[in-house]
Formats: sequence, C-alpha cells, structure tokens
Amino acid sequence: MRIADRLAQPEACFSFEFYPPKDDLAVDALYRTVTELSELRPGFVSVTYGAGGRNRARTLEITSRIKSVLGVEAMAHLTCVGHARNELDDIVARLQADGIENVLALRGDAPPGLPFLPTPDGFNHASELIAYLRSRNRNLCIGAACYPEGHLEAASRDSDLARLKEKVDAGVDFLICQLFFDNAFFFDFVERARKAGISVPIIPGIMPVTSLEQIERFTRMCGATVPMRLRLQLERRQDDPAAIQALGVAHATVQCMELLGRGVRAIHFFTMNKSPATRLIVAALQGASPLPSPPSPLQQVERGDS
Repeated sequence: MRIADRLAQPEACFSFEFYPPKDDLAVDALYRTVTELSELRPGFVSVTYGAGGRNRARTLEITSRIKSVLGVEAMAHLTCVGHARNELDDIVARLQADGIENVLALRGDAPPGLPFLPTPDGFNHASELIAYLRSRNRNLCIGAACYPEGHLEAASRDSDLARLKEKVDAGVDFLICQLFFDNAFFFDFVERARKAGISVPIIPGIMPVTSLEQIERFTRMCGATVPMRLRLQLERRQDDPAAIQALGVAHATVQCMELLGRGVRAIHFFTMNKSPATRLIVAALQGASPLPSPPSPLQQVERGDS
C-alpha cells in the first residue's frame, strides 16, 4: 500500500524506522525486532542507509524481506550520496519488482569529516532527486524529511522552510519530521508550513530516550533541543539505565498523547533497532480508552487532508 493512501485512512498510523546492521548476526536480531513490533500493526516501517550511502545493498535486501516475508509495508531510503541517475533507476526498478511502492528521498549525509559532493551525473539536493524520481515513476509514493527546529546547515528556519517547499513542489506525497522532544516545535513548524503552502501530511518523528549518551550524540548530529527539565532528570538518572529508559518511555508517551489529542493521526518512531521502548509506548497509545477522536475539519485542513 502507498503510504499516502494509508495516511488518508481515519485510524491512527504508527510507523517504525530501522537501520541496516553491519553483520549477519545483527540482521537476524533486527528481523526479530521487526517481528515483535509487527504485532502492533504498524502502518509501515522504513529502512535507512548508512552514513555516506553505505550499506545500500543491505538496505534493499532488508526492505524487500520485511515486505515479502514478514508482510509489513516497507519504505526504503534513497539518497543523493553516491548515486548516479542510472544507479537510482536500477534501485527503484528492483524495489518495485519486490513490491515496494514507497521511498524516502534524501540528500543524505557526507562521509564523516568530508563535505557533501554530488556524484557525477547525480544530484546536489533532495529536491532534484525527488523531481527525477517523480518524472520517471508517477505511481511511486515519495516521502521527504523536514526539520521542526531547522536543518543544521540552513541559514535560518525560514530559508529551510523555503527549501522544503521546493521539495514538496517537486513531487512529495508526505513528510517525516526529524526527532524532537518539545511538541511546541512541531506545532509551530506545521503552522508555518501550512502558511507557506505546504499541504501534504506531516508526520512527527519521536525517539524514545534509552540512554543519555545516545541522546546527546543524536542531538549533536541533528540539532534537536532537549528541554532543560528533561535533561536534568536524565542527568540525575545517568547511572541507572533502567530509570533512564523508564523516563524516556514516559516522556515520549506524553508527547504522543498530546500529538494525538491535537489531531495528529500518524507518528513515526526512531527505534534504534530495538523494540522494548517503542512497544511500551505504542501499546499504551493503542490501549488508551478511547483513542482521540478523528480530527475536526479544521484540523484536517491544518494537516493537509483534502
């Protein structure tokens, strides 16, 4: 199923993101995680590329197996990094032959310590990649990334929003947000995006905190802000991994309940290839009695429904 079609349904859509492991043993562990999370009936799962475009073959293999063997709708990430046009054509043809209808189109990150350089006969920006994919694959469902707090390389949030509008105009069907820990950033971003004429669905991205070191590493990479109150609570528990995970689950659950309560109908979880924290959160959301009512017509307009 095309993700855009799933997002048009009234039921809440929860989705999970994984990354391709480096060895076969870790791949087996990943499939166990996906199997465990599939019990929660995700709308879809996504599989990333490694930094610098590494692990692309494993990404394709895992995405196809999740779809064909595990029976879960899957989305592959595609990046500008390391890809010429003919390579992208081959990748998309393989994905479609395996029944994959959804891709997340990204510029991608350069190898650590190096500037981004386009591949010969490749692309400089995600908007170019999206336009190319759309011109050659009318039925492909294309997602793109967005940044509630602004991309680290953007001169300002306004300029970042202008670049996002270019991506959407190039042929995007939906957007997935970079992680955030304060919902105010998301709601402000959606309001600004709608005013800028961006009408496609915008899916918030949630990462449950499972360790202080992990969250510090990720926030340095993406520029997300950790609220001071949450940071202080994490620091008080830094020598107690179980307490940090419990706090992370509680914080993410509260985030999700507010998002759903204010009309959001889809949430994307960055799982770090582990199931316990995400399982606890989604099970709590699905067990809430009742789940928030479908959004009002005003909320539907705000999130881009037609």
